[in-house]
Amino acid sequence: MDFGLLGGVRARRDGDDLDIGHIRQRSVLAALLLEAGHPVSVERLVDRVWGDQPPLRARETLYGYVSKLRAAGIDIQRRPGGYLLETDAVDLVEFRALAKQARNEPDQRAARLYDQALRLWRGEALDGLESEWFAQVRDALHAERATVELDRNDVAIRLGDHAALLPALRKATQANPLDERLAGQLVLALHLSGRSSEGLQHYDAVRRLLADELGTDPGKPLQDLYLRLLGHKDQASEPPEAQESGKAVPRQLPAPQRWFTGREKEIADLTEPASTVVITAIGGTGGIGKTALALHWAHQHLDDFPDGQLYVNLRGFDPAGEPVAPQTALRGFLEALGVDDPPADLDAQAALYRSLIADKRVLVVLDNARDTTQVAPLLPGGARCTVLVTSRVQLLGLLTAHGARSVALDVLDEHDAKALLTARLGVERVEAEPDVTRELLSLCGGLPLALSIIAARAVTQPDLPLSALTDELKDQRLDALDDLSADLRTVFACSLRVLTPEAKELFGLFGLTSAPDLSLRAITALTGRANTRKLLRELEAAHLVQQHQVGRYRMHDLVRLYAAEVAPAHADTNLRDFVGYFVATAHNGDRLIEPHRPPVPAPEGHAAPLEDVTAAMAWFDAEHESLLAAQRLATAHGLHDVAWHLAWALTNYHLRRGHATDIVVWRAALDAADVLDDRFKRVSAHKYLGMALTDASRYDDGDYHLRQALALVEDDYGKAGAHRAMAWALERRGDLTGALEHALAQLEVFRALGIPVRIAEALNDVGYRMARLGDYVRAEEHCVEALALNKELGHVEGEAATSDSLGYIAHHHGRDADSVEHYRHALKLYRQLDNSYEEATVLRHFGDVLAAVGRHAEAREAHQQALSLFRAQGRAEDAEEVLALLA
Repeated sequence: MDFGLLGGVRARRDGDDLDIGHIRQRSVLAALLLEAGHPVSVERLVDRVWGDQPPLRARETLYGYVSKLRAAGIDIQRRPGGYLLETDAVDLVEFRALAKQARNEPDQRAARLYDQALRLWRGEALDGLESEWFAQVRDALHAERATVELDRNDVAIRLGDHAALLPALRKATQANPLDERLAGQLVLALHLSGRSSEGLQHYDAVRRLLADELGTDPGKPLQDLYLRLLGHKDQASEPPEAQESGKAVPRQLPAPQRWFTGREKEIADLTEPASTVVITAIGGTGGIGKTALALHWAHQHLDDFPDGQLYVNLRGFDPAGEPVAPQTALRGFLEALGVDDPPADLDAQAALYRSLIADKRVLVVLDNARDTTQVAPLLPGGARCTVLVTSRVQLLGLLTAHGARSVALDVLDEHDAKALLTARLGVERVEAEPDVTRELLSLCGGLPLALSIIAARAVTQPDLPLSALTDELKDQRLDALDDLSADLRTVFACSLRVLTPEAKELFGLFGLTSAPDLSLRAITALTGRANTRKLLRELEAAHLVQQHQVGRYRMHDLVRLYAAEVAPAHADTNLRDFVGYFVATAHNGDRLIEPHRPPVPAPEGHAAPLEDVTAAMAWFDAEHESLLAAQRLATAHGLHDVAWHLAWALTNYHLRRGHATDIVVWRAALDAADVLDDRFKRVSAHKYLGMALTDASRYDDGDYHLRQALALVEDDYGKAGAHRAMAWALERRGDLTGALEHALAQLEVFRALGIPVRIAEALNDVGYRMARLGDYVRAEEHCVEALALNKELGHVEGEAATSDSLGYIAHHHGRDADSVEHYRHALKLYRQLDNSYEEATVLRHFGDVLAAVGRHAEAREAHQQALSLFRAQGRAEDAEEVLALLA
């Protein structure tokens, strides 16, 4: 049996094609063939076949495809790591083997091998396969083919077949006008065919196209070929302007970065027309790509400045020395403009400089400026000049006093970051490990300097898989981003030079936190300083933090790692106050959300004021990620009581929002409770961890922890709570009889304790389980009693839950009109409580009943709303069920 991927996917036995089904089934076979000899997990197959739009039952569908492929005679094996197809009889494998052999053979033999390899292509690789992953693989395979075709061209030219090759080369260059290797082959073939002038014209066309499209010159191999054809490789040719008698035209710009990528918006901002001097301050933290952007734009616009380009590196943040003095920079400019003996006085230098370029169109690039004082004397006075200034700090004086525009740089997005890496390493190497590439890009955080360092290391070690670099980055991110020519630590350290001691301390403290962003109030708790806002402005001006939302600040991951390394040695008090703020505010917020919950002792800490439930929910929404980070910080620093208390205080918020983080939160709380050896805390942690695991369909794990809670609990109130959790979990597992038994045990204990609010909840729990078992009469009796008690107590949450139960009972008892009203009331109350988790559940049931009474448009709207909430809450099974109803 043999297989084909270099065209439509096919499988053949003894030369006859096998029936391998439709496109999706062929996609499964192709995904296995592309990793022949290696197991491929079900999750990876689903992702590769369907991308981000898998069907409702993707796994079952995949199993069906595999079964049909096996029935066709293809030996697909199931291994612990996934599905495995072991075969070397694949046209892609043969193509690569032939190409590899050809590269080590004499030209005559190599030409035959290359031709044999290229004849294996039957059309577009993986023809018809539709997912994003297959599109990426297809592009990579076509790039492989193009490389082999270029290798074949080199051999043909060496063998003297240049004339016969010309038509194919012309066609290929029209399709790939920026391919320098292809352009070189056409230029050389034309030259060898006696058409050197045409070859030189093609070179000139490519040079102009590269300048227009990429802002760069041809690479050295193509330039060397051009000079060889000209016959004067060692001669230098000056621009015509420089040859004019008595005229000094400075050309001081350094070469642009060859692999510059993205920045379309910033380039557009730089190109805005202006009638006066355009002074653009390009800001951003170290390594963000300020100089690369300035030089890229400058080289793109050389024709706009025929009178020259001046450049100086002001070394405002150079670790090896002091910033360049304005007098020194001006002296260099004047000498470039033809002044042999510039004056020594700064004012006289500046006046002469402005006079010389007053009416000229000159570009001035002032790179790496320390402050406005350093820059101001270097500004020309003519209206036809343009100035680009790069700096790590916001040059506010330049913006206010000189009318400069500010173009601030952020990190590269994933698309541009990948493009930068691809430009350096090539498509084949980047696409060979797509999952690794994604992780590598994430670890570099879009910082161009970090990407460039990793790319340089990969280029110098071509046999090293990217996964090795990724593993090193995961273990030692800053150490892995340190090489002989660039060092992130040094780059970041230079930015600290402009900070006051207090701002430096805040910078280090910020690095010890791990939240995606922090509020001003939280940072104030961290510093304990009244002037925290002022210190943050200092860090903002140095581009070390960013206020991406009003009152919320974030720091790049790599900057944060460095900040943690330079944090104050004695930061324990600051961190205790920081987590104390979160746990104290969360405690108060939880009391507002669920006032009927038995109180636990209030933790130490200065809480933010929360007026009501709405304010509490809004605070939890805004600070959720910070709260999780605070718990991680508390765990790391041995603040076990705080770690447990944060989980406790988050419980009711998570119930209302349906966050899927409870497992991590309560596992940390259980570890803390074990260290504290506190029975109550251990019971709570086992109970809530068990519920979280059950909610994630990890039923056996959940059952273990719930039974641990029931075994450990000693007080009657705790036993009733443990019974309630067991009832809920057993219902989720489908054991309705067991769920009712635990619900009745819960009701019995709460009646004995005489706690009305818990009796009301227990009555509803019992009633709902009776209804699920078909005993609608007794179910309604219990729920009607619960509803009355909840209303009497003003327990809105309980009233909403019981209305939901009564809606279910009425619907299944044949009273759909009553059911609609019960669900409508439950929905109103849950929205009033801002409980989006239960709102989603009620919407699902409400939609079912509306459909049953023929109100299909309203039913569809309710199901659509439920689907949106289920997806936002990560409730995949619920979402799939509703999606099926909407199909």
